[in-house]
Amino acid sequence: MLVLITYDVATSSKNGTRRLRKVAKKCQDYGQRVQNSVFECVVDATELTKLKKELVDLIDEELDSLRIYRLGNNYQNKVEHVGVKESFDVEAPLIF
Repeated sequence: MLVLITYDVATSSKNGTRRLRKVAKKCQDYGQRVQNSVFECVVDATELTKLKKELVDLIDEELDSLRIYRLGNNYQNKVEHVGVKESFDVEAPLIF
């Protein structure tokens, strides 16, 4: 299933900047960045549970926020892109 993960990490402190980098890195482990703090991840239910736990463990729930949108398995016609930096299809074969 495709999930959209968005986050807002308070960066007013040194720890906030560190948390922001860690959250972004964790999201990159599972998907692709489509905006500054927005990632698309194709995961199964088990991976989503693991990813959610890892992200919750990284953020400070008193200062930061995390949103996860489950777009499901038939997400192709639920996503529309306009403008530059169009993302690639994460499920398509990679040809070099």
